Amino acid sequence: MKKNRAFLKWAGGKYPLLEEIKRHLPKGDCLIEPFVGAGSVFLNTDYQRYVLADINSDLIQLYNIVKERPEEYVREARALFCVANNTSDAYYALRDEFNQSRDALRRSVLFLYLNRHGYNGLCRYNLSGEFNVPFGRYSRPYFPEVELYHFAAQAQKATFHCQSYIDSMGDAPPGSVVYCDPPYAPLSATANFTAYHTNSFSLAHQQQLARLAEELSGRGIPVLISNHDTVLTQDWYQQATDLYKVSVRRSISSNGGTRKKVDELLALYKPLQALAAADEALNRRSG
Repeated sequence: MKKNRAFLKWAGGKYPLLEEIKRHLPKGDCLIEPFVGAGSVFLNTDYQRYVLADINSDLIQLYNIVKERPEEYVREARALFCVANNTSDAYYALRDEFNQSRDALRRSVLFLYLNRHGYNGLCRYNLSGEFNVPFGRYSRPYFPEVELYHFAAQAQKATFHCQSYIDSMGDAPPGSVVYCDPPYAPLSATANFTAYHTNSFSLAHQQQLARLAEELSGRGIPVLISNHDTVLTQDWYQQATDLYKVSVRRSISSNGGTRKKVDELLALYKPLQALAAADEALNRRSG
């Protein structure tokens, strides 16, 4: 089956791992993603409903506008993808406009421009909440029209929320499945890959996420978490029903000449009643 790409470039996006993730995602009526990011999993699955959340208000505002006003959005956004705007002077002027704008449509249009013209597709803000990614110097940034329209169509089954993972997971109804793609855990004590938006996703947050996954599985809701495969993550997810090391490898450095590659870990928390049913079935077969 053809894989659908997200219209945003996104550090840590799950497009390369889609087949592994889909293989381990349980079935259900509704998929909840507390860290939706670019939405690759959402765009390549077929649940009846989706609840997609992120703490980045610009991202959620953008998704709601693309869902509700796709043709207007595509028309306005396409106009920014021209030779005249692919210069450092134009980029920094439009970045300043984005940081000053309070108009929802204009800010969302600029967000896509900055995402496709900025360095490595990063999404980064300073402590004042200003987008501060430098110019990327690409010869011809791609305008993702096909991807935008596919997102808009799939989004008709989704609701988007600007909220924390605690709220998203706490509100999970029966029949739902949760997929968590949190900011990556550090690879070492000195590494720092957890900065996200204007907040930092700390080790305490990572551990709390694992505890929430355990609680949800106890309520009958399966949870799948993806992260770096490290000693820390294996410890955090030791209560998971299954741990899968993913063979696909990911580059984690923006410097192509010095890229390190690390394996990923998928932690699946199955509902307790599902485990009991599986044990019972096994006992019947062995009896």
